[in-house]
Amino acid sequence: MFATLSKLKYLLVGFTLFGKICVAQPMVKQTAACENSMILKQVDSLKAEFQKQGFIVVKEASMPMESEYEIPVVVPLREGTWYRVIFIGDITSRLYEVRMYDWNERQVVYQKKMWGDVDGNIINYDYIPKFTEYHMIKPVQVNKKNKNVCGYIMMFKKVIK
Repeated sequence: MFATLSKLKYLLVGFTLFGKICVAQPMVKQTAACENSMILKQVDSLKAEFQKQGFIVVKEASMPMESEYEIPVVVPLREGTWYRVIFIGDITSRLYEVRMYDWNERQVVYQKKMWGDVDGNIINYDYIPKFTEYHMIKPVQVNKKNKNVCGYIMMFKKVIK
């Protein structure tokens, strides 16, 4: 009986310490989606254009971003399906990049745009996966004036009629 009480005492002390450690960890809070009227106008225009070309929106999100930090977006893609991925960054950023990785963490797409490019804040590419699997899209933008910037990502799928 003494051995059982001793084990129980150690368990209680262990759970108490573990609980204090868990409580002491900082919480990461998801912030609300940011709104940028310039980006939203571009989104509406691109949606209309790609829908005319036979694409449908399968994923879209406005996302608050921190300059120079990637935001991972995980998406399930089906083998042989034609996808179009679009990232729109804040117009005041200097650099925009998107990297896309397959399930085996091989980079399958890399695109970079600079502020002075004709369509500088928009990265747009087509992708047809060879396998049905999850992919990770990592957009990043560099803005020297603002630490916190808005970004928008959309993924379209070609509809075959």
